[in-house]
Amino acid sequence: MTKKQLAYEVIERLKTEYPDAGCTLDYDDAWKLLVSVRLAAQCTDARVNVIVPQLFDKYPSIEALADADVYDIEKIVRPCGLSKSKARDISGCMRMLHTVYNNKVPDTLEELLKLPGVGRKSANLIMGDVFGKPAIVTDTHCIRLCNRIGLVKDEKEPKKVEMALWKIVPPEEGSDLCHRFVIHGREVCSARTKPHCDGCCLNDICKKNGVKQ
Repeated sequence: MTKKQLAYEVIERLKTEYPDAGCTLDYDDAWKLLVSVRLAAQCTDARVNVIVPQLFDKYPSIEALADADVYDIEKIVRPCGLSKSKARDISGCMRMLHTVYNNKVPDTLEELLKLPGVGRKSANLIMGDVFGKPAIVTDTHCIRLCNRIGLVKDEKEPKKVEMALWKIVPPEEGSDLCHRFVIHGREVCSARTKPHCDGCCLNDICKKNGVKQ
């Protein structure tokens, strides 16, 4: 089985296992997702979803958040951890959206990557979930599963995993596949506990289980 054939099989099986793929961060606007995904670094999506309503109630627009004192942002987002750097990035990002992009989130990867605190993972999430464009979000779940399954070989660098997946995953499938990797990584192929291989829908095609590819 080639890596492209393996990718297709993984996609179809995870579609069957998790038909409803989607972002687990709550948002109703692109700029709010930008804020939430920055807060989600080394923090659970569930905790972020609890914290951001207070932030958005106090600062209900890009302009309002751009004008906010960084320390005030920091106080609200402190439960998410790394509050100083996250507040600084959120402030800088909102100011740039306000002054450079006329209070609109850009819809290209190149422009998104110019925003403070926005890396490839965040930019791809926005591209796929907000704008419906081809995207591959290489978070820790994606990287772990791709190595275990055999879609990549001993590769931990997010950008290299992303580039490898672009070669074997159909563009229209990338975003949903990565969301399904997150669900599968949390429920079955865990990093913190022993993977539940016996109940895994990928068991018979997974490199971790000794399947030759």
